[in-house]
Amino acid sequence: MILYIDTSTSFLYTGIVDNNSLIGSRKVELGPLMSSNALNEIASMFEENKLSPKDIKKIIVVNGPGSFTGIRIGVTIAKTYAWSFDIPIIQGSGLEAMAISTDENTFLVPVLDARRDYIFGAIYTVDKKEYYSPKHVEITELESQLSELDDYIIITNDEVNIKGRRVTYDPDILKIVNIFREYDTISPHQVNPDYLKLTEAEESRM
Repeated sequence: MILYIDTSTSFLYTGIVDNNSLIGSRKVELGPLMSSNALNEIASMFEENKLSPKDIKKIIVVNGPGSFTGIRIGVTIAKTYAWSFDIPIIQGSGLEAMAISTDENTFLVPVLDARRDYIFGAIYTVDKKEYYSPKHVEITELESQLSELDDYIIITNDEVNIKGRRVTYDPDILKIVNIFREYDTISPHQVNPDYLKLTEAEESRM
Protein backbone atom coordinates (compact mmCIF):
# COMPACT_ATOMS: atom_id res chain seq x y z
CA MET A 1 0.00 0.00 0.00
CA ILE A 2 1.06 3.58 -0.71
CA LEU A 3 0.31 6.62 1.45
CA TYR A 4 -0.02 9.98 -0.34
CA ILE A 5 0.40 13.25 1.57
CA ASP A 6 -0.01 16.82 0.30
CA THR A 7 -0.11 19.70 2.79
CA SER A 8 1.45 22.32 0.51
CA THR A 9 -1.63 24.59 0.51
CA SER A 10 -4.41 25.29 3.01
CA PHE A 11 -5.86 21.86 2.13
CA LEU A 12 -4.86 18.44 3.37
CA TYR A 13 -4.97 15.97 0.50
CA THR A 14 -4.13 12.45 1.55
CA GLY A 15 -5.03 8.94 0.49
CA ILE A 16 -4.11 5.28 0.65
CA VAL A 17 -3.75 3.31 -2.58
CA ASP A 18 -3.64 -0.47 -2.75
CA ASN A 19 -2.70 -1.86 -6.16
CA ASN A 20 -4.95 0.22 -8.43
CA SER A 21 -7.62 1.16 -5.90
CA LEU A 22 -8.05 4.21 -3.68
CA ILE A 23 -9.19 2.68 -0.41
CA GLY A 24 -9.31 5.82 1.71
CA SER A 25 -8.81 9.56 1.32
CA ARG A 26 -9.17 13.00 2.88
CA LYS A 27 -9.68 16.32 1.10
CA VAL A 28 -10.20 18.91 3.81
CA GLU A 29 -9.34 22.59 4.20
CA LEU A 30 -7.39 22.99 7.46
CA GLY A 31 -5.70 26.36 6.95
CA PRO A 32 -3.98 27.49 10.17
CA LEU A 33 -5.02 24.22 11.84
CA MET A 34 -2.84 22.16 9.49
CA SER A 35 -0.08 21.62 12.06
CA SER A 36 -2.47 20.43 14.77
CA ASN A 37 -4.99 18.48 12.68
CA ALA A 38 -3.20 16.93 9.69
CA LEU A 39 -1.80 13.95 11.57
CA ASN A 40 -5.13 13.34 13.31
CA GLU A 41 -6.92 13.29 9.95
CA ILE A 42 -4.41 10.79 8.56
CA ALA A 43 -4.76 8.60 11.66
CA SER A 44 -8.57 8.69 11.35
CA MET A 45 -8.28 7.60 7.73
CA PHE A 46 -6.27 4.57 8.86
CA GLU A 47 -8.79 3.74 11.58
CA GLU A 48 -11.78 3.99 9.25
CA ASN A 49 -10.17 1.49 6.90
CA LYS A 50 -8.91 -0.78 9.71
CA LEU A 51 -5.30 -0.34 8.64
CA SER A 52 -2.07 -0.34 10.61
CA PRO A 53 0.81 2.05 9.87
CA LYS A 54 2.87 -1.07 9.15
CA ASP A 55 0.62 -1.83 6.15
CA ILE A 56 2.18 1.06 4.22
CA LYS A 57 5.15 0.07 2.03
CA LYS A 58 5.82 3.40 0.31
CA ILE A 59 5.07 7.08 0.96
CA ILE A 60 4.56 9.78 -1.65
CA VAL A 61 4.81 13.35 -0.37
CA VAL A 62 4.38 16.67 -2.13
CA ASN A 63 7.46 18.69 -1.20
CA GLY A 64 6.45 21.98 -2.85
CA PRO A 65 5.85 24.57 -3.95
CA GLY A 66 3.30 26.40 -1.81
CA SER A 67 2.96 27.34 1.82
CA PHE A 68 6.32 27.17 3.62
CA THR A 69 4.65 26.00 6.83
CA GLY A 70 2.35 23.56 5.04
CA ILE A 71 5.18 21.97 3.08
CA ARG A 72 7.24 21.49 6.24
CA ILE A 73 4.32 19.78 7.97
CA GLY A 74 3.81 17.22 5.21
CA VAL A 75 7.51 16.56 4.75
CA THR A 76 8.00 16.14 8.51
CA ILE A 77 5.10 13.69 8.78
CA ALA A 78 6.38 11.68 5.83
CA LYS A 79 9.99 11.61 7.03
CA THR A 80 9.09 10.64 10.59
CA TYR A 81 6.70 7.92 9.43
CA ALA A 82 9.17 6.53 6.89
CA TRP A 83 12.11 6.58 9.31
CA SER A 84 10.07 4.85 12.03
CA PHE A 85 8.98 1.98 9.79
CA ASP A 86 11.89 1.91 7.33
CA ILE A 87 9.72 2.88 4.36
CA PRO A 88 11.02 4.52 1.16
CA ILE A 89 9.71 7.90 0.07
CA ILE A 90 8.96 9.49 -3.29
CA GLN A 91 8.77 13.28 -3.38
CA GLY A 92 6.88 15.15 -6.09
CA SER A 93 5.66 18.55 -7.24
CA GLY A 94 2.23 19.76 -6.24
CA LEU A 95 1.99 21.61 -9.56
CA GLU A 96 2.52 18.36 -11.43
CA ALA A 97 -0.15 16.72 -9.26
CA MET A 98 -2.56 19.47 -10.30
CA ALA A 99 -1.85 18.84 -13.98
CA ILE A 100 -2.18 15.06 -13.60
CA SER A 101 -5.63 15.47 -12.05
CA THR A 102 -7.00 17.61 -14.89
CA ASP A 103 -8.66 16.00 -17.92
CA GLU A 104 -8.51 18.83 -20.43
CA ASN A 105 -7.32 18.40 -24.02
CA THR A 106 -5.02 21.42 -24.01
CA PHE A 107 -2.01 22.95 -22.25
CA LEU A 108 -2.39 22.67 -18.47
CA VAL A 109 -1.33 25.61 -16.30
CA PRO A 110 -1.37 24.87 -12.54
CA VAL A 111 -1.01 28.05 -10.49
CA LEU A 112 -0.65 28.90 -6.79
CA ASP A 113 -0.81 32.44 -5.46
CA ALA A 114 2.59 33.53 -4.08
CA ARG A 115 1.46 37.10 -3.22
CA ARG A 116 2.79 40.48 -4.39
CA ASP A 117 1.92 39.74 -8.05
CA TYR A 118 3.98 36.54 -8.01
CA ILE A 119 2.78 32.99 -8.50
CA PHE A 120 4.10 29.47 -8.40
CA GLY A 121 3.30 28.13 -11.83
CA ALA A 122 4.14 25.70 -14.59
CA ILE A 123 2.87 24.61 -17.98
CA TYR A 124 2.30 20.97 -18.91
CA THR A 125 1.31 19.42 -22.22
CA VAL A 126 -1.88 17.41 -22.54
CA ASP A 127 0.15 14.23 -21.90
CA LYS A 128 1.46 15.75 -18.61
CA LYS A 129 4.99 16.54 -19.80
CA GLU A 130 6.75 19.71 -18.67
CA TYR A 131 6.56 22.53 -21.22
CA TYR A 132 7.51 25.30 -18.78
CA SER A 133 9.08 23.99 -15.60
CA PRO A 134 7.73 24.91 -12.13
CA LYS A 135 8.90 28.38 -11.09
CA HIS A 136 8.28 31.25 -8.72
CA VAL A 137 7.65 34.06 -11.20
CA GLU A 138 5.82 37.32 -11.70
CA ILE A 139 2.37 36.93 -13.19
CA THR A 140 3.48 38.97 -16.22
CA GLU A 141 6.26 36.44 -16.93
CA LEU A 142 3.81 33.54 -16.96
CA GLU A 143 1.39 35.52 -19.12
CA SER A 144 4.22 36.11 -21.60
CA GLN A 145 4.67 32.34 -21.87
CA LEU A 146 0.91 31.80 -22.22
CA SER A 147 0.69 34.33 -25.06
CA GLU A 148 2.64 31.90 -27.22
CA LEU A 149 0.01 29.15 -26.78
CA ASP A 150 -3.13 28.73 -28.89
CA ASP A 151 -5.13 27.33 -26.00
CA TYR A 152 -4.64 26.53 -22.32
CA ILE A 153 -6.52 26.17 -19.07
CA ILE A 154 -5.61 27.59 -15.65
CA ILE A 155 -5.85 25.17 -12.73
CA THR A 156 -6.12 26.90 -9.37
CA ASN A 157 -8.05 27.28 -6.15
CA ASP A 158 -6.62 30.77 -5.60
CA GLU A 159 -7.66 34.24 -6.71
CA VAL A 160 -5.00 35.01 -9.30
CA ASN A 161 -5.26 37.72 -11.93
CA ILE A 162 -4.42 35.66 -15.01
CA LYS A 163 -6.61 35.70 -18.09
CA GLY A 164 -7.94 32.43 -19.44
CA ARG A 165 -10.36 29.60 -18.83
CA ARG A 166 -9.91 28.00 -15.44
CA VAL A 167 -10.92 24.99 -13.41
CA THR A 168 -10.67 24.41 -9.69
CA TYR A 169 -8.21 21.84 -8.41
CA ASP A 170 -9.77 18.62 -7.16
CA PRO A 171 -6.94 16.09 -6.80
CA ASP A 172 -7.39 12.69 -8.39
CA ILE A 173 -5.25 10.90 -5.82
CA LEU A 174 -5.30 7.57 -7.63
CA LYS A 175 -4.04 9.15 -10.87
CA ILE A 176 -1.36 11.10 -9.01
CA VAL A 177 -0.11 8.03 -7.15
CA ASN A 178 -0.09 5.87 -10.27
CA ILE A 179 2.28 8.32 -11.98
CA PHE A 180 4.41 9.33 -9.00
CA ARG A 181 4.88 5.71 -7.87
CA GLU A 182 7.16 5.14 -10.87
CA TYR A 183 9.60 7.85 -9.75
CA ASP A 184 12.77 7.05 -7.83
CA THR A 185 12.45 6.33 -4.13
CA ILE A 186 14.80 7.95 -1.63
CA SER A 187 15.58 7.55 2.04
CA PRO A 188 13.75 9.76 4.57
CA HIS A 189 16.98 11.70 5.21
CA GLN A 190 17.10 12.81 1.56
CA VAL A 191 13.63 14.37 1.55
CA ASN A 192 13.66 18.16 1.54
CA PRO A 193 11.14 20.93 0.82
CA ASP A 194 11.32 22.47 -2.65
CA TYR A 195 10.03 25.98 -2.02
CA LEU A 196 11.14 27.38 -5.42
CA LYS A 197 11.99 30.64 -3.63
CA LEU A 198 13.83 31.91 -0.58
CA THR A 199 11.98 32.02 2.71
CA GLU A 200 11.12 35.49 4.03
CA ALA A 201 13.84 35.13 6.66
CA GLU A 202 16.40 34.34 3.96
CA GLU A 203 15.23 37.25 1.82
CA SER A 204 15.50 39.67 4.76
CA ARG A 205 19.17 38.73 5.23
CA MET A 206 20.06 39.58 1.63
